[in-house]
Parts: sequence; C-alpha cells; structure tokens
Amino acid sequence: MNTLLTIEERNAVLLSMANLVEKEKDSILKANKVDLENYSGEDLAMEDRLKVDDSKIEGMVHSLKHLASQDDPVGVERFSFKHENGMQVYNKTASFGTVMIIYESRPDVTVEAAGIAFKSGNKILLKGGKESLNSNLKIVELWHKALEENNVSPNWVEYLQFDRKQTQEFLANPTQRVDLIVPRGGERLIKFVKENSSAQVIVSGRGNNFVYVHDKADTDIALDVILNGKTGKISACNAVDKVLIDSGLPNKEAFIKELLNTLSEHDVEIIGEGSLEDRDGVRSLESEDEWYEEFLDYKALIGEVGSVSEAIAKINKYSGGHSASIISKDDKAARQFMENVDNAAVYHNASTRFTDGGQLGLGGELAISTDKLHQRGPIGLQHLVTNKWYIHGNGQIR
Repeated sequence: MNTLLTIEERNAVLLSMANLVEKEKDSILKANKVDLENYSGEDLAMEDRLKVDDSKIEGMVHSLKHLASQDDPVGVERFSFKHENGMQVYNKTASFGTVMIIYESRPDVTVEAAGIAFKSGNKILLKGGKESLNSNLKIVELWHKALEENNVSPNWVEYLQFDRKQTQEFLANPTQRVDLIVPRGGERLIKFVKENSSAQVIVSGRGNNFVYVHDKADTDIALDVILNGKTGKISACNAVDKVLIDSGLPNKEAFIKELLNTLSEHDVEIIGEGSLEDRDGVRSLESEDEWYEEFLDYKALIGEVGSVSEAIAKINKYSGGHSASIISKDDKAARQFMENVDNAAVYHNASTRFTDGGQLGLGGELAISTDKLHQRGPIGLQHLVTNKWYIHGNGQIR
C-alpha cells in the first residue's frame, strides 16, 4: 500500500496534470481521432462517449483545477467521544487504498475519475474500453509526467491493458491488493464485474429513467423536461427513456399529440402502451422487457397511469434506481412521489439530466451509484473515503 501523500503533494500533481492536459490538447485530440477512425460507429451512444473535443478537454482541465481547490476529504473528523476512563475517541475519514475503475470508451473518465480517486488518497487502477485505448494511453502518459514532475511515484496511476479474459482473471485473483472496484458502463459490464470480482464493488451506470406527467402538470414544463431528458445526450445514464402520462390530465389528447410531434421532429422512435398504441408513428410494445430496458438511443416508451401511486409502483418495478421526475403543480403529490420512488435522485419539475456530480454541487464525480451502500447517486470527492477509529489513551485497559 502506498504511503498517503500530503494534501499539498496531491494538489500539486492535480495542477500539473491540468497544465499538461491544456498544453497537450492537440496530441490528446490526435490520439482520439485514431480511436474514432478505428471505431465501427455501430453504437451511437458509445461513439458519443468516445469522442473528445475542445469542450471535453476544457471540462477535464476545469475538473482538475476544481479538485485541487477542494478541501482534503481524508482525515475529516466525523465523530468524537470522551470515554469515562479518559480515552479520547475520534472517527475520521480514511482513503480506501487502491481503487480500480472499469469503464467503457470514455477518455474523460481517465482524467476526472482518476483525479477524484487520487485526491482522496487512493492509488488508481484504470481499465478502459479497447475503443478508447489510444486516447487513454496518451492521458495516462500525462498522469505519469505530472506525478514525476512532483517527485511522486508514477505507480499511483496504473493503466491495465487487459482483454476480457485477463480482466476476468485479475478480478477473481488480483495480482495486487484492490480495495474497491467501480464499474462505469452498461448492465453487461456491471454483471461481469459483480460475477467475477473478489473485491467490494460500487455499482454505477444503469439509468432507465422516468418522467411522470401528473394530472396537475404544467404541460409546457413537461414538454421541456422530456425533450431535454430524451435528446440532450442519449449516451448519458441520466437520460430519459420512459414517460408516464396521468389519465386524468385535463388536456391529455392535445398534450400527447404535441409530445409525439415534438419527439418525432427530433427523430425519436416512439413506443406506446395501451391507449398510446394506435397512433401515427407509434410502434406497439413488443414485450414487457422494453419497460426494463435502458435504451441509450433516440427511443422513448410512453404509457398511461391512473394515479401517483400507480406511477410510483411502475417506476419502482421497472427503473434502474437512478433518476425520476414528477411534473406537477401539486406539492403534496410531488412529496408523495419523491418520498416513495426508490431512486437515487428524485425531481420535481426539473430534468433528470442534472443527476451529475458537477451539477449537484460536488464539483465532479467518480460515478453515479445505484447501490444504497456505501453512497447513493453521484459519488464525489467527499464520498470516496471509508473511515477509521483513532483512540488516544495513557495506559487504559478494560
């Protein structure tokens, strides 16, 4: 286990990395161009995640500088207690040790997630997707340069160039200590890691998010929220896939017509259930499985429900436990929805696209957890820590 670096050392490395990413922008874009040219383009969402452009580089630089400006998450006192025998007891945050991040085709994760893991005192093992290999290797080369510039060992950031079989073997029998594994990606990746890992796993990535248009909804807000959630970024885990419309909505027919037209204008394939089926440009539901599916595509499934309770039950049955939004002018209905929907983030009259560490005030995120332990929703710098007890005595025995 690496000896914990001082906060000054960690911040200096992050600022060096920010400067290098800025300085080496062209070489990162050049490496990414090779990855994009090698990619088949068969998966729109994958291609969107893979592509690095000027704004993504700016995001990487901003996230590193912001991380360097944040307080040290390690050694924060969470609890203190003076024992009757005079011992002084503290509980403080502590780093995990070694964090492994497994992710699909997102070079920005190689900067941002590694930055969060490093700032919180952890060694990082990066296992990126084969699609982004050239981009990732270039970024890791910069990490090593930033570490060496500050006389810090480059082994704090390690890239694992493994194929599927090697990854499986490493997960089951790691050749070095791994304290925590964070898989960021689709359900297949998460299932693979959970089945093969001998270490603790934080599950991240599955969306399948819902918007419920209540019978007291402002339909203009509903249209904006659905359109933003569905078409803003199809590759994001906070995108919207399902829309539930209350059968008691006063102007329901006019709203449905406008919603279908608006989604069609944005080339969204529309799947309908029940009363939504027999309409122009709407495909009927093929099977119940489509309610469970995270689309990661220009595709939306729309159905009707008779009440807030029915909407809650449907979301709790089919969603990925990520994000859900209610559009309503009724605060009581919104509270019932928000308290009872079993998702990491619940919204009232706002887009699910805000489930993001930067947008929710964390400055960035390692991942978005749909687990209930150890942290739910966006995992920011202050969450990528465990804790330990410090007890000071002068000879006390029990």
